[in-house]
Amino acid sequence: MQKDKKLIIYDIFFLIISLYFALLLKFDFNIPSEYMIFLKLSVIPVVVITLLLNKIFNLYNSIWKYASVEELVSIVYSVSLANLIFIIYSYLINYKFLENRYYRFPYTVHIIFWILSVLALGGIRFIYRVSEDRNTGEYKKRKSKRLLIVGAGDASAMLIKEIKKHKNFNYNIIGLIDDDKSKKRKMINGIRVLGGRDQIQKICMEANIEEIIIAMPSADIKTKRKIINICKSTKCKLKTLPGIYEMIDGNVNISKIRDVNIEDLLGREEVKLNNENISKYIKDKIILVTGGGGSIGSELCRQIARFEPKQLLILDIYENNVYDVQMELNYKYPELNKKIIIGSIRDVERLSDIFDRYKPQVVFHAAAHKHVPLMESNPAEAVKNNIIGTYNVLKCCDKFKVEKFVQISTDKAVNPTNVMGASKRFCEIMVQAFDEASKTEYVAVRFGNVLGSNGSVIPLFKKQIAHGGPVTVTHPEINRFFMTIPEAAQLVIQAGAIAHGGEIFVLDMGKPVKIVDLAKDLITLSGYEPDVDIKIKYTGLRPGEKLYEELLMNEVALTSTEHDKIFVEKPNKIDINFVEESIDEFKKVVNSDKEQIIGVIEKKVPTYKRKKYQKDE
Repeated sequence: MQKDKKLIIYDIFFLIISLYFALLLKFDFNIPSEYMIFLKLSVIPVVVITLLLNKIFNLYNSIWKYASVEELVSIVYSVSLANLIFIIYSYLINYKFLENRYYRFPYTVHIIFWILSVLALGGIRFIYRVSEDRNTGEYKKRKSKRLLIVGAGDASAMLIKEIKKHKNFNYNIIGLIDDDKSKKRKMINGIRVLGGRDQIQKICMEANIEEIIIAMPSADIKTKRKIINICKSTKCKLKTLPGIYEMIDGNVNISKIRDVNIEDLLGREEVKLNNENISKYIKDKIILVTGGGGSIGSELCRQIARFEPKQLLILDIYENNVYDVQMELNYKYPELNKKIIIGSIRDVERLSDIFDRYKPQVVFHAAAHKHVPLMESNPAEAVKNNIIGTYNVLKCCDKFKVEKFVQISTDKAVNPTNVMGASKRFCEIMVQAFDEASKTEYVAVRFGNVLGSNGSVIPLFKKQIAHGGPVTVTHPEINRFFMTIPEAAQLVIQAGAIAHGGEIFVLDMGKPVKIVDLAKDLITLSGYEPDVDIKIKYTGLRPGEKLYEELLMNEVALTSTEHDKIFVEKPNKIDINFVEESIDEFKKVVNSDKEQIIGVIEKKVPTYKRKKYQKDE
């Protein structure tokens, strides 16, 4: 309020000076006495009129340290209208008060007064903004973070404007990077383009860059990954703007800048879905997701909600995770008809009651034990949950005439060397057997590791880095296939749309990634130097763990589908009687010792090759 009063006083002073100087300039600094009379009659009305119009145009309500072109336009409007009213006033005062003494100002005076007024009122506010900027520290460059922005397009232009507006970020923008040679040495909002990506390391070293923001929201993943790989070698703090498809409103602002994460380095192109095909089997249908509180299950629920199912049934034994999913869906999809069901797939009576009561038409089966070392130590639980539990769901789908069943499988089911992988391979066998014997369409979808899922290596590494290390890797050569949780869920749903029954779909996982490289990248992105600040420790392969994962059975060729990231194995005909007999055997030995349980698994899953040293544990 005190600052507004100062502005009003400044405006009064400069309006009077502007009017006086307009007369001086018109009459070559020798104002006739009669015009001085009219000046005295005009000063107060002109000032009052202009101040009132300034108030109407909110020139005393703006926060001037954020002033922009809009405020300058308001000044022009206010002064222009004030001059127009002043001209009308000069006609009226001559008519009523001066009678035969006709001393109206020449139009040239009004034009000069208009120019001086705009310059004076605008100048005051510009000086005020500059002084505010100095006080808030924008010009204290020595204490600011030295920033380099990669990208010199529309996003960078908006970002520069935002950074200059938000002084608390205290950035000193050193320059821009862009591969377009025509932009080199050009300026955007006062910031110069210094060169292409090949100059990043040199510029960072010479200019002591502390932070890099990658402002290329429309760039493809491959381009972004290459630039991030260049930037991470600079040891600068890396930040990025999310992709255009992540920014729903398309606006660029400070709040959307985030740290570069491992998903940016390993992530893949956005999945393009055939929404029409997906809608055909999800929209207005009753959908059941087992294990709906888990990493994949919860993401399936989020993706399914977009396609407007008639009802979404979310089944899980663990109430805490599924509660979080419920709260999220309540917020994002308030109109979604959903039902949270606490129960176990091991409880066949509970399952039958759920299927009988809600009549699901499509089932996504994501409930499973998935931790390899834990299942090696507890094979009975893998059998109870992964094998017998899945069998219970398969039976209910057949009994209650479900239209489609989609099994979530894993690359560890291919030539398995561990109990978890073998249990999931037997699930695939059951899926193909039930498809032969039932009117329900049964399919399985097989993919590798999912970035950031519960129990995956990424959260473990992050915790170890937060504690100062060491980061533990089992073997320097171990590698895995990775995809993001949303991508995995979207492709599972898409696979369900193109399924006819009996297929094992294999998702394109891209190239395998060395786990040690993943660890090094995470350490670097956290602002540390691998093996200097944070040590990497090799602990040896765990029981049942492979150096390399496979995504398909060696003896079966894959064929492509209508989606470029989904492939399919030729369906195998498996007798349902084999499954029924196997389940009986599993039930008989499930409470026996470890060796008996593993013996049955070896018999039922011919591709399971148990490592010799495991028997001695």
